[in-house]
Amino acid sequence: MARKTANYLVTDEGRDKGKLYLLTEMSASLGEAWAMRVLLALMSSNIQLPEDFEQLGMAGLAELGLKAVAGLRWEIAEPLLNEMMVCVQRIPDPAKTHIHRVIIESADDIEEISTRLKLRVEVWKLHMGFLQAVAPSLSGKLKATAGKSSVTKTSAK
Repeated sequence: MARKTANYLVTDEGRDKGKLYLLTEMSASLGEAWAMRVLLALMSSNIQLPEDFEQLGMAGLAELGLKAVAGLRWEIAEPLLNEMMVCVQRIPDPAKTHIHRVIIESADDIEEISTRLKLRVEVWKLHMGFLQAVAPSLSGKLKATAGKSSVTKTSAK
């Protein structure tokens, strides 16, 4: 079976309005490695997580969402965020969606910061979408444990 894909059309006003992007799911091995790095980064950071977060695995990560990654220190988050953009390709001509290419940073492929942020959200959804059926059942568990004692990890500086 092929990897999941999605098209994202920018509808917001600005320099990217009308641009179309192809989002492609990471391979299972790359996706697993990326998710494990996110989980390990969250667990070793000062971010408060429910006590049994590590037992919730990918479903827990899906429930916490991209906001959790935003709480990481930049030097930890930057490579994770950059790796997400590898999933994004530009479709230069919306009439020819079968023609796409990698994003060229020096070109005008993405000119708005807001577009980059929205593309990351869409990549997150593409990868975590399969957990939508599981995540709502975890929601109560995460909320219930979030108010109780949380594991707060600190790093020595």
